Amino acid sequence: MRVIDENNNQLGIMQLRDARRLAEERSLDLVNVAPTAKPPVCRIMDYGKFKYEQSKKEKEARKNQKVILLKEIRMTPNIEEHDFQVKLKNVMKFLADGDKVKISVRFRGREITHASLGQQLLMKFAEAVKDSATVERVPRLEGRSMIMILAPKSST
Repeated sequence: MRVIDENNNQLGIMQLRDARRLAEERSLDLVNVAPTAKPPVCRIMDYGKFKYEQSKKEKEARKNQKVILLKEIRMTPNIEEHDFQVKLKNVMKFLADGDKVKISVRFRGREITHASLGQQLLMKFAEAVKDSATVERVPRLEGRSMIMILAPKSST
């Protein structure tokens, strides 16, 4: 097997017992890093320290990742202008935080016969936030609700 020492220097190809003896002399572990290679590659290292550093890197990566949430705004097709502005302000805040927004217009009773009013309302929303969001899913009727999904525009 091919052996690499703790300083990433190749020690060449040697027998398993010789590699183990060399690792024991240095008080380190012999780790098989590429078992499918011809010949297999082993590294002499402190395995406990290696695992600890790997876990620290993974923890740091998890800490830095951004979780995208799907926030929902609900309204009716006959919403007043002030209420519309309040909901618009909330949508802008969600988009600024990097979250996706699901805007749904719920139809009650006979309101469903005027689904075009809900679609106009959702398109008004899309027009109002076109600078900071893209329409990920166009308004579509699902049961008694019309749903549109907005995603924040990428900053690049």
